[in-house]
Amino acid sequence: MMSYFAFIALFSRETPASARGRKRVISRLSAARREDLSVATVAARHHLPVRSVQRLFEADGETFTEFVLHARLARAYRMLVDRRLINLKISAVASEAGFGDLSYFNQAFRRRYDAAPSDVRARGLAIMSPEAS
Repeated sequence: MMSYFAFIALFSRETPASARGRKRVISRLSAARREDLSVATVAARHHLPVRSVQRLFEADGETFTEFVLHARLARAYRMLVDRRLINLKISAVASEAGFGDLSYFNQAFRRRYDAAPSDVRARGLAIMSPEAS
């Protein structure tokens, strides 16, 4: 059985095991949308110390919180430009992507993409319209 300190050392540097661990955690995070995604909840779900989960993300130069935010924003972006979801309100897109606060969603989206969600939707739909060809 591996000691606690050996386990921490294993995840504190890039190894095949730490890469697999990060991929496993990330794949489950990507599948989760609106559930509680605190680092403590994820650590408990994977039977890992909180600090180990934090190190998995720091290895990629990003915090756990930044990863979750960027994943949610990317999902919202994909939904906004999806022609099949044109009738879905932006507030519903934000909620479905995991944002509980529409103002925070709009601010974060503008910071990340340098455009309002409504502008991204309009541009995405214009590009896909038959008139744009």
